Amino acid sequence: MANHVSSLKRARQTVAKTAVNRSNKSKLRGTLRQLREAIAKGDHAAATTQYRETASILDKSVQKGVLHKNTASRYKSRLNARVKAVATKKAA
Repeated sequence: MANHVSSLKRARQTVAKTAVNRSNKSKLRGTLRQLREAIAKGDHAAATTQYRETASILDKSVQKGVLHKNTASRYKSRLNARVKAVATKKAA
């Protein structure tokens, strides 16, 4: 355990920041799961709505430092392609 005042403060800050990061990551994983489930069902309207929400949370996670911007961009690109594939599959 820390002995100095500054290291005690650092330990408290680490606990607080870890909780915030865990919450942000959990929210991100939850929305990604919901989008993948909507895509698996083949419901284009639900997938499109969920994609907008997921893209927003991906962008917020970049701002908060949870994800790198290129990683979020890659996620959005691939997920958008899957959402579009649901639309074309339904039309065909």
